[in-house]
Amino acid sequence: MAKDTKDLLSKVRKIEIKTRGLSSHLFSGEYHSAFKGRGMTFSEVREYQVGDEIRTIDWNVTARFNHPYVKEFDEERELTFMLLMDVSGSENFGTQQQLKQELATELCAVLAFSAIQNNDKVGVVFFSDKIEKFIPPKKGRSHILKIIRELIDFKPENKGTDLSQAIRYFTAAIRQRCTAFVISDFISPAFEDELKIANKKHDIIALKLFDKHEQEFPDLGLVPLKDQESGELLWVNTGDKQVRQAFSIDATRRNDELKAVFRRCGVDFASIGTHESYVKPLMTLFKKRERRR
Repeated sequence: MAKDTKDLLSKVRKIEIKTRGLSSHLFSGEYHSAFKGRGMTFSEVREYQVGDEIRTIDWNVTARFNHPYVKEFDEERELTFMLLMDVSGSENFGTQQQLKQELATELCAVLAFSAIQNNDKVGVVFFSDKIEKFIPPKKGRSHILKIIRELIDFKPENKGTDLSQAIRYFTAAIRQRCTAFVISDFISPAFEDELKIANKKHDIIALKLFDKHEQEFPDLGLVPLKDQESGELLWVNTGDKQVRQAFSIDATRRNDELKAVFRRCGVDFASIGTHESYVKPLMTLFKKRERRR
């Protein structure tokens, strides 16, 4: 076996052990409650019984028979999950414990294992400023391991980011309603219209990845900064307090604008930094969805 292949399989195994364990012990209940609570498939109407939830009352039938009736739903046993994975140049940035790309790989793996443990299908769209690769949704451990292998080893052709194109492609490719996680730093030209349309058809969740030093510069004197997507090199005087302050204000403005976009589109979102464990932000997101059901 070639050394490169051996190294790749070793990395895949490492990620599988870590993320499958998290899926089993931490996320299994939360995942089920957050995504598979009351299903969407209408089953029948029956008479109201003490203890039934008020929100399940069918008011039309109740008015017709002058007696309360409730709608019953069959839980959807099988869902489709899509992972829209940003593989652009800016994902190769990270000054803390890991690169954004490494964080994204683990996130994808833990979500994929949570899905297959609940008998759901998982597919992936890799995107930069074009669609780099599409893996159609399927079930099973071997399918998940194939996805993880691609996540670790994938070399995108382009370095830019175009979220609008990725979301348009996904909306056209996946016909039936599904849950989709968009995993990106969301540094992209405008994509609000596409996101709004997609979220009417599907259930979209945004996972925004960031690095601390994209929010604020440390005082390191004069440093060269290279844009991973355009290749442009810029010298910045981080020793100047006003420069650091202006950068921090701009980063806060961009974050606020992005949150406003997600809210206008009705999209759930979480921000996850390369300096922290993704477990807490994911659990918080799952529990928030669970409370709404």
